[in-house]
Amino acid sequence: MRYLIDTNIFIYISIEPSLLSTNVKLILEDYSNLIYISSESVKELMHLFQTGKIKHKNWKAARDIVPTIENEYNIGIKYIQKEHLMTFAALGRVDNHNDPSDRLIIAQAITEKIPLISSDGKFRHYRKQNLQFVFNEKYKK
Repeated sequence: MRYLIDTNIFIYISIEPSLLSTNVKLILEDYSNLIYISSESVKELMHLFQTGKIKHKNWKAARDIVPTIENEYNIGIKYIQKEHLMTFAALGRVDNHNDPSDRLIIAQAITEKIPLISSDGKFRHYRKQNLQFVFNEKYKK
């Protein structure tokens, strides 16, 4: 099965795996699953790295992020396409959720018919708009 991970899930995978719930770990560890990340999430990771908000042992520069995602974590990058933008344009608004990057990632998951894994509980409100959503309930061991 294919899954799209939100930016926060990649951060947990690579920096803070104790914040991954058991059900999400099972999905990520199942080698029959194909795991993808949006190019919008990659942009967010680069921004967070460049502003010093996240650090990674293998990143010396923002240009190191893409090869690390693809080669070290074996996660495919799904690039934003015209179809995703059209879904984004038609996506209904959800109260108190104004993050355009989140909404674009949601639109991409809806368009691709790929379940989206995130720790953002607001994403569940998009199920009414055909989002297949897997919630990662953060916890520490």
